[in-house]
This record gives sequence, structure tokens and C-alpha cells, in this order.
Amino acid sequence: MRFSPASCDDRATMLAAVGASSIDDLFAAIPEPVRLGRPLDLPDGVGELEVVRTLRGLAGRTTPATSLVSFAGAGCYDHYVPSIVDHILRRPEFFTAYTPYQPEVSQGTLQNIYEFQSMICELTGMDVANASMYDGATAFVEAALMAARVTKRSHVVVAGSVHPEWRVVLDTYASSGAITVATCPVTDGVTAAASLASMVDAQTAAVLVASPNFLGHIEDLAAIGDVAHAAGALFVAAVNPALSGVLEPPSVFGADIVVGEGQPLGSSMSFGGPGLGFFACKDAYLRQLPGRVVGRTLDVDGRGAFVLTMQTREQHIRRERATSNICSNHALNALAAAVYLSAVGAEGLAEVGRSSIAKAHYLHDALVASGLFEEVWKAPYAHEFALRYTGDVQDMQDALLERGYLAGVDLGLVDPGLDGLVLFACTEKRTRDEIDSFVREVVSL
Repeated sequence: MRFSPASCDDRATMLAAVGASSIDDLFAAIPEPVRLGRPLDLPDGVGELEVVRTLRGLAGRTTPATSLVSFAGAGCYDHYVPSIVDHILRRPEFFTAYTPYQPEVSQGTLQNIYEFQSMICELTGMDVANASMYDGATAFVEAALMAARVTKRSHVVVAGSVHPEWRVVLDTYASSGAITVATCPVTDGVTAAASLASMVDAQTAAVLVASPNFLGHIEDLAAIGDVAHAAGALFVAAVNPALSGVLEPPSVFGADIVVGEGQPLGSSMSFGGPGLGFFACKDAYLRQLPGRVVGRTLDVDGRGAFVLTMQTREQHIRRERATSNICSNHALNALAAAVYLSAVGAEGLAEVGRSSIAKAHYLHDALVASGLFEEVWKAPYAHEFALRYTGDVQDMQDALLERGYLAGVDLGLVDPGLDGLVLFACTEKRTRDEIDSFVREVVSL
């Protein structure tokens, strides 16, 4: 069966239905100079069989990361996604759902968002979480803006060890003039509290740090939090949720706001997106929380019900006092995170973290022992680490890609000052045989 354009009679009928006598009459509102003035240069239509064959041919030209042994990370990780996650996501009542403005017909969507919020609070140790942000970077920026509103200050200090892309997003928002940003330099792969203290003063709204940081190292959150609070600033900590079953939650170290990228929780790498930003804070700052919050209440018959309780956004009644211009949230990814956490449970999440960390340390030691990589920093790390390669990084990565491996991330492409360094990551998916084979391939180059 071939797809063919509408017949002359069909076109006439459609034009008559909208009160137009011709195609030109239909598009009369479009100025003549911007009209194409000729038929589109498109091939003739073909049948479904030919379309599928063409698309499969195009897809076959690419190599999906899931078919490779991945040691790349830097914010997007190759964790295992249980099959139940995709099964639930594809249910039409979730897959096609939009913003749940009418709670009476959106109880399922509202409940899954509520459960997601509750799980984020459990992971971070915070009092309240919102319904999700676009990604980790925007959640990070919204934390800085929220801190400025809370403290009525306009200067923030960010650790230079935070993901470079996140810092670029922060600088982009700051260019509007709402806040100013200073970056604390990295010392031995981490943020030195003494250096940070010299940059924080009575005008500082927030100190922002990530742990593990972009280089994989664990930051001294207690010392950094003390520096922030001593100046009356809020302490913002970004975390990797996949490690939340192993590492202490930021609340233990006095964090006021906790954010992060939720991709490790049930979302595949999928060409780098979409991401899932999560955002949690102390109850005292609830009314400054960006986005929306789903709450649990009782209906008129005394039955449990879910509603949007906090949603001071730009298109609502109090839009002049909106906390954010975030108009939506990645609800489908939030659902994936909730299903993932329900499937693996507390013990499963802890095992994911322990396994990832143990395998990363095994890979680290094997690469250093090969004599081809050198340790750069001694700071503790989790499931990600950077080493200096003694040869040409690009040549090494290209050769290993042909052999089925993603050989880390070339940090020289991120920052010229990190030229020669490679950032490696391990998840629970990597096996000992894969790691050993990878090291042998590197040595054989």
C-alpha cells in the first residue's frame, strides 16, 4: 500500500470546509516574500515496507552504547534497568498523561509523583521534594536561585569540581543579572575548605558542591557545610542517587538543599537524555521550592487522595510571585525512577552502589598496574576516577571502540588543563571478565 496525496476533489472539499477557494487563499495571511513559491523537493511516496527497510538501514549505521562495554560516565551511566520499568512506562495511562491539573481524573499520575517525591526524601534525608526538574543542571541552578530568594543575597560560590556543563548552565542563568557566581578552584581533585572560606562572605547566598564530584572524588561535605553556614549562606549539595544506598545522605552534613541527576534510576543512556532533575530541601524553604509539589489528603468521603498542593508557577494565579519559570517536569522519567527504586529496594540499591564502587577500584588498580596509566590525585573516589594516559588518548579510545569498548571520557576535550586525563566509570553491569579483557586490550595497543 502506498501513501498518496489527497485527490483534487478531496482538496476542494477541505478548502470549502474552511471557507477558502484555493490553496493561495488558504495561505493569504503569509506574506508573499517568505513563501517558497515552488513544490517541495521531496521524493515520491513509498510503501510502509520500503520505509521500514530504509529506517533500519539508517539505524544500522550507528553503534548503540548498550552494545558496547562502557567505562564512560561523566554524568550519564550505563546502569541496568529492570524490565518492569519499561513495562510500566509504556502503559498508555502513564505514557500519554499530561500535567495533572484535574486531580479527580489524575489520581494515578499524582500518586506516582507523590511516591517519587517520598523516595527522593528518603534518599537525600531531606524534608520535602518537588515533582522533578528537567535535569540535574537545571535543578542545580534552581537551587542557587532559591538560595538567593531565601537569604535575600545575590552571590553564590560554586566548587570548581562540579560538572563543567552544570557550571555553564549556572553561568548562563547568572548572565541575566539575577545572581553573580564565583568558582572555587580545585585542589588535588577536591574542594579545599580553606580556599572556599576565603571566597565566602556576608553577601554569599549559597555554597554549591557535588559529591562525588565531576572527577569522581568524595568531597568533605561536613567542612564545606560549616563554611557556608558560618557566613549565613545555604549549603547546596549535588549527589548521585545510585550511590545513596552506600554514602551518607547530605542531610547528615547539614545540607539545606540537595539536588542531582536521576538518570541512574531507571533511565537508559538514550543518546544522553532526557535527564531527570531531583530537588529536595528543608521544610522551612517549602514555599520557595521551584516547580510543583504533590500532597496527600482526604476527599469529602474521607478517602485518601492526591492533589497538587504547591505550584506557584508563572502561568498560575500568583504568577508574578512564581518561584521559577519551570513549566513542566520529566514525569515519565520520575515514574521510571519510582518503579526502579520499588523494584530494587533499599538492599538492591545498596548493592548497586557497593558493586559499582568495588569494580571501579578494581579497574583503577589494574590500569595503574599496566604501567600505561598514572594516578593523578589521592583523594577518595567512588565509582568514577581519572587517570593520566601515557600515550595519545584519542588514538587509544578509537582503537578500543573498534574492539567494542567505550574507554572512558577524554577530559582534555572538557578542559584543556586536563589534557591527557581519562575519566573512567564502572557500574554494576561490568563483570570481572569484561574489566580484565579491557585492560588486556589496552596493553596490547
